[in-house]
Amino acid sequence: MQTETDVLIIGAGPAGLTASYLLTKHGRDVVVLEKDPVYVGGISRTVNYKNFLFDIGGHRFFSKSREVVDLWKEILPDDFIQRPRLSRIFYNNKFFAYPLRAFEALFKLGLFNSAACMVSYGIAKLTPVRNPKTFHQWVRNQFGERLFSIFFKTYTEKVWGMSCDEISADWAAQRIKGLNLMTAVLNGVANSLGVKPKGDVKTLIETFEYPRRGPGMMWDAAAEKTRANGGKVVMDREMRTAEWDASRKVWTINAVDRTGASHVYTANHLISSAPIAELSAALSPPASSNAHASELRYRDFLTVALIARNTKAFPDNWIYIHDPAVKVGRIQNFLSWSPEMAPDGDHACLGLEYFCFEGDGVWSAPDTELIELAKREIAHIGLVKPEDVVDACVVRQAKAYPIYDDAYQSHVEAVRRDYEESFPTLHLVGRNGMHKYNNQDHAMMTAMLTVENILAGERVFDVWQVNEDAEYGEAGVSGAQEALKSVRLTPRKVAA
Repeated sequence: MQTETDVLIIGAGPAGLTASYLLTKHGRDVVVLEKDPVYVGGISRTVNYKNFLFDIGGHRFFSKSREVVDLWKEILPDDFIQRPRLSRIFYNNKFFAYPLRAFEALFKLGLFNSAACMVSYGIAKLTPVRNPKTFHQWVRNQFGERLFSIFFKTYTEKVWGMSCDEISADWAAQRIKGLNLMTAVLNGVANSLGVKPKGDVKTLIETFEYPRRGPGMMWDAAAEKTRANGGKVVMDREMRTAEWDASRKVWTINAVDRTGASHVYTANHLISSAPIAELSAALSPPASSNAHASELRYRDFLTVALIARNTKAFPDNWIYIHDPAVKVGRIQNFLSWSPEMAPDGDHACLGLEYFCFEGDGVWSAPDTELIELAKREIAHIGLVKPEDVVDACVVRQAKAYPIYDDAYQSHVEAVRRDYEESFPTLHLVGRNGMHKYNNQDHAMMTAMLTVENILAGERVFDVWQVNEDAEYGEAGVSGAQEALKSVRLTPRKVAA
């Protein structure tokens, strides 16, 4: 049996469901295919383990884009709570507030280390690396070599599984945009003195909004609203092939479910939030850029969720673990995200995040071994005693982070050029769909602009500008309208 639709969307994550909701609001016929049999939301889903709720990573709801914030409130109007951001760094058996508090950092690092950090920063400013290419070079320019080695190197190499000299400066520029040592120190002094810091560097935000039962609430609601508008969100459907008929300008997509049964869909437009490498392998006729797509790399991770009796274990949303003596990279306390993340007041759900590659020793370890490892390591850090852990589970997340190595940009550019020339109604959106380490709001913005293009019947907006140009990326659709002259493409009609 074959299902016909106007727009077929691969992936029911933030980008896919943003597109489906907005398109169905405009009366377009939409089908969303999601390979997970249970959860929508992708990496922004909320897992339910015996009524304990936890994120796959933490998902703060904060954006400079008015349109994104308005859309969050439209989809989920009555379920946001305001939360304080509290996070710390664990380094050398000490906890440091993050963002840094100047006097606390000075005291805990010690006079010699603090003075060395300032000297190192001065040297970096006097002798900067011109046109920094690597993460190491970019951070060294912004903070100095000493602070790089203390507060960036160990954690970053845990996350990516590679040297900071192999990671592109693009990642640092995107994720730590607008922050340098002087900004951090000035904000740290203001924090230490109880003064509200100036500026809006997103790395330093102190409050955020959060759905009271986790980010999955948002995407469950978006899926339901899509269905209420006449669209379809179909679970347990994994794309196997996507065939483009250039003469009829129609896509034919074959997907399978867990039983191996095949399901066929035809569509005028194909929106993909699937990893580029997976999409490339499915395309027919094969894309000329397949070799480039196959070179794109991903970092995976898993969460060991510990259910602990001690609900006052620590007040942080999360703690970054810079200690090389343990494998864990970050620890979440989901009760600090929302009181409703636990079914009672006597237990908390703590998420220990281990960064790995799919198939390596950590990824492939039995759950029982991972749980014992997590219990030992959280005790080593001094947060929870092993005997206070009463239950646990493990959740693995493949392709959580697109890797920014020294060659990724040339591969993505080759894929982008090829797809735009060969497949005029193929639209790439979201983090993995564009191989861009976007936040949730930026992934949504790529979908919002894609919807504008489909409704216009031509590629009016260049969605690749999201999160690259500050005004365009942060101002949202209104900013895109204002910047239209600078980003408008040569008009090219596509099937509307």
